[in-house]
Amino acid sequence: MSKLGSRKRVITALLMAATLAACGGGNAGRTGGNFFNPEEIPLETYSPEQIFERGEFELNRSRPEDAAFYFAEIERLYPYSDWARRALIMQAFSYHRDQDYPNSRSAAQRFIDFYPEDDDAAYAQYLLALSYYDQIDEVGRDQGLTFQALQALREVIERYPDSDYARSAILKFDLAFDHLAAKEMEIGRYYLRRNHYTAAINRFRVVVEDFQTTTHTPEALHRLVEAYLSLGLTDEAQTAGAILGFNYRSTDWYEDSFALLTGQGLTLEAAGDSWLRQVYRQTVKGEWL
Repeated sequence: MSKLGSRKRVITALLMAATLAACGGGNAGRTGGNFFNPEEIPLETYSPEQIFERGEFELNRSRPEDAAFYFAEIERLYPYSDWARRALIMQAFSYHRDQDYPNSRSAAQRFIDFYPEDDDAAYAQYLLALSYYDQIDEVGRDQGLTFQALQALREVIERYPDSDYARSAILKFDLAFDHLAAKEMEIGRYYLRRNHYTAAINRFRVVVEDFQTTTHTPEALHRLVEAYLSLGLTDEAQTAGAILGFNYRSTDWYEDSFALLTGQGLTLEAAGDSWLRQVYRQTVKGEWL
């Protein structure tokens, strides 16, 4: 079979556009003209193509766990064949469909290790990243998986920039990055409500400095205005307000900060020499050195 034909077959299976019409209805379980019954006939007696087709058949009827079993058997019985290579990527896909993320990740990593130059290596890396990304939980929980997802997605973007999966990886990377910023904001708000202003400032600072491209930056600047005013640090509060006014004037967070500062007779301008003054010079004045 040509490389192009092989590639098309794997893609077809991955998209679940199964071509196993012969397995439907009264012919279910037949591959290659032979009755496929591994319960009665040892699996070793079947060809790798027959086992592969059985795996596709199980995927087609939404049984990814069984599909993964058959693809894994090809890897075990015919480890050095081209069918083993194709079955390995299908194994990773099947485990992922079954939400068995550790095994999906393991199969994907083996594919990358064994076939780093293969056309499907990019997809294997993408599946590995998804095994972390699809487990990202609500903001209130530990974000270790988010960090791992970001690292794995970065691998897709940097190693396979021209692949079909790079664009999707970029979108997911941005979402995961925003997710981490949301976690910092949640903790910062928690400290702010309890009047732990220094701890709150540290969290909002992380968002402003490390997550400034996310949707949470305007609120982080406003919360800094609140926290610094509560501590009586007016220079810092004014500078945070100045950055907010320059970059996010159309937001409600700017309106709230404007009301807070002017209500105390303060203006929204850079003052003092805090870390926020450096942010102001960089983002407003464009002075990076």
